[in-house]
Amino acid sequence: MKFSAQLDVNVVAHEADDEVALLLDLEAPAAPESGDDTERVGSSLQVVLDRSGSMAGPPLDGALEALVALVQRLDARDNFGLVTFDDSVQVVVPAGPLTDKEGVVDRIGQVRPGGMTDLSGGYLRGLQEVKRVAGDAGGTLLVVSDGHVNSGISDPEQLGDLARDAHGKGIVTSTLGYGLGYDETLLAALSRGGSGNHHFAENPDAAGAAIASEVTDLLAKSVQAASLTVTFSSDVEMLRLYNDLPATRIGVGAVMIELGDFYFQEQRKLLMKFKVPAMAALGLARIATLELRYVELPSLIEQVVSLPVTVNVVPGDEAAGRVPDATVVTEVLFQEAQESKRLASEALERGERGTARRLLEQAVKTLDEAGGAAPPALREELDREARDVRFMGEQTVLGDAGYVSKMTRASYHRQNRKRGRRTTDEDED
Repeated sequence: MKFSAQLDVNVVAHEADDEVALLLDLEAPAAPESGDDTERVGSSLQVVLDRSGSMAGPPLDGALEALVALVQRLDARDNFGLVTFDDSVQVVVPAGPLTDKEGVVDRIGQVRPGGMTDLSGGYLRGLQEVKRVAGDAGGTLLVVSDGHVNSGISDPEQLGDLARDAHGKGIVTSTLGYGLGYDETLLAALSRGGSGNHHFAENPDAAGAAIASEVTDLLAKSVQAASLTVTFSSDVEMLRLYNDLPATRIGVGAVMIELGDFYFQEQRKLLMKFKVPAMAALGLARIATLELRYVELPSLIEQVVSLPVTVNVVPGDEAAGRVPDATVVTEVLFQEAQESKRLASEALERGERGTARRLLEQAVKTLDEAGGAAPPALREELDREARDVRFMGEQTVLGDAGYVSKMTRASYHRQNRKRGRRTTDEDED
């Protein structure tokens, strides 16, 4: 993987406390030049589908149609399984090699809507299935649901912990919230804990596109189980990790951040801020060491890349004239706008339209400020994001609060947790 880092300021004042922001750029390896996928490692995909009564009609029909299209894109080297749930759980397609597509399609076509919504029961059974077949290559579990949980485990933190534990065993959890009735906080907690994607689909066409994108990523996966360990030098602290990713303190002075899987040439950005203590000695000083660890596919060989982070300690008058890096400053402002977007989504869940509108207006102002500080190459992206957020703000007054909350949360996921990751639409352009 390509792995680079830049600071907003690379000089700090002698004998003075300071703060620095660090922006990381990561890029996964490219696909083989031959374009031949015969060396592709087999994939394991487990779908956990809500078939509760609220899914009856076009929602369930559209999801089943998308699953049939999904099956057609996989082949005999891939494992596929389907678990459905209402107030009970059914293993429709036991996880295993996809050697009988006609039989699997027939079973998918027999799924019918049922009663209540026990998402946790379906999720736990789906985990059992995918773990049974995934092996060292790991797998992906996709939860598709349109409702609020009214049976089984309903605590987002508890479900997020289950997904986090599964990710430690190589299973990525992605979620698709379907329609306007699902619990975005719960599904977002699952995808966050499982280092997967969180999609919002308002209608069957959007749901089909989201399911297709998961298969596209799965078949183009080049890196799995990526993590970044940040080890701090004496008295240096991490003040903030801007990206909403699972992070765990390990030992004294180190944090491990889970990055999940990457597909061919996928690019992501990671932003954090450090507190740098007053340093007595002039010259270069290491403030942290970054260790990127990942498993390369299809070889399943673990790779480790280390990168030091250094600053130059200079006299105070010299540090006073420093000019912050425009790209890093822009990213800090961009992520501050994303935080306002997340808080707006939570306010809308509580029915607080006025609070959400103010938060989104603040996000637009922050993005406008970022555009003023940004290098020319970044301004188009910032202008586009500001337009999107301005529309969200208008919809808090004019539109359906549930719709805006879900749209805002899904947008936050793309721009914060998987920052820099191209969307399906961008790949097609």
